[in-house]
Amino acid sequence: MKNEEKHKRPSWNDYFMEITSLVATRSTCLRRKVGAIIVKDKRILSTGYNGAPQNLAHCLDVGCLRQQMNVQPGERHELCRGIHAEQNAIIQAATSGTNISGGTLYSTHYPCSLCIKMLLNASISKVYYLEGYPDDLSKQFAKESGLDITQLK
Repeated sequence: MKNEEKHKRPSWNDYFMEITSLVATRSTCLRRKVGAIIVKDKRILSTGYNGAPQNLAHCLDVGCLRQQMNVQPGERHELCRGIHAEQNAIIQAATSGTNISGGTLYSTHYPCSLCIKMLLNASISKVYYLEGYPDDLSKQFAKESGLDITQLK
């Protein structure tokens, strides 16, 4: 084995996305496990996964309202007891007094339109994601705002 191969390190994007995927394993959503982290200057500032807010039962325990109502992905985000991973990462930063302005978000999925709006107001400068999400309004907002958003393979 060549010395270069023996000591191959993942790129920063691969490293942070691997951590993001691990964060997603904490999700309590029955439909989609999503993880998000916010990074600045190669340091993780905040993490989040999708699940119910504090003091509410998780969908794992009480079932999925969206499934029960046959709500399609990308529609009627308010009909869910869960908070999205991106939102939880922003909230975690806010409650700990961590400045995420100018940070980069890594997410296992393309952010929905609600999350895009929050990321814009939180001054997130770049988004990397793995999987798509069926929300055309989100893509429109990202394009209109000039948010730098890139899918990683």
